[in-house]
Amino acid sequence: MDELIEDYLHDLKIERGLSANTIASYRLDLQEFAVFLKQQKISQIKQVDQLTILNFLKQQQAAGKARSSVTRMVSTLRRFFQYQVQNERLQVDPMAEVKAPKKGRPLPQVLTVAEVTALLAAPDTTNKYGIRDRAILEVMYATGLRVSELVHLKMGELHLEMGLIQTIGKGNKERIIPIGDVAIDWINRYLNQSRPFLLKQRTSPYLFLNAHGGGLSRQSIWQKIQTYVSVAGIRKHVTPHTLRHSFATHILENGADLRIVQELLGHSDISTTQIYTHISQKRLAEVYRKAHPRA
Repeated sequence: MDELIEDYLHDLKIERGLSANTIASYRLDLQEFAVFLKQQKISQIKQVDQLTILNFLKQQQAAGKARSSVTRMVSTLRRFFQYQVQNERLQVDPMAEVKAPKKGRPLPQVLTVAEVTALLAAPDTTNKYGIRDRAILEVMYATGLRVSELVHLKMGELHLEMGLIQTIGKGNKERIIPIGDVAIDWINRYLNQSRPFLLKQRTSPYLFLNAHGGGLSRQSIWQKIQTYVSVAGIRKHVTPHTLRHSFATHILENGADLRIVQELLGHSDISTTQIYTHISQKRLAEVYRKAHPRA
């Protein structure tokens, strides 16, 4: 095995021109596999079969290796054995039916209700820009709109007297979303006190405007949120999508049905929405551990 590994690494360097760091990473993975083979008293590469590979990967997982590390190991072994087949050292590739572990979807960052309250209160509402920014944050948290939907929200899509807004989401799908009284109040304050000032003598179909009377960009919303996260003293990494995640998590925690949340978020597949149940369960476990005397 040692000779085969060195020959393969030499090919990576000379024929494929890979960097020294990449080759060193391949070397570590293959040497670890070689140690496993010696432990199993396997001395010939022809003795390696699919079961051998699976047992090795199982050992890796049992040792607490990260999913990404195991995935990289699978990739390393796949390329190594393909090379051996190409050079006719093997008739059958033992990696042919071995699949890498599925990547876990990381749970999105979520703010607590107290953190959301602090963030919403961060803009200085004694000035017209602060009123606009407070209205933006209130709408994002009240509706779970994507930032792209927010910046394209038009005056004609507000139905505040009915407590509704409409939006065009992914796949050009329209949906109707309820909006709460607090957010409606801040929209009305913005419409009465800020928007005419920003618009001046111009016209624009968009609800939220920049200092020049034009629509806001996604980047400007991101920058504003970063500013207000700092003002609120929040230590988490917060993006515009964090308010969407927080909206979904908080209404689920307060008893909303998953199908309703799917409709509100505009998810075409409920499996996308189900990640929020994992967040809620995680939060429930945290509360239990903190609150139960014997947890």
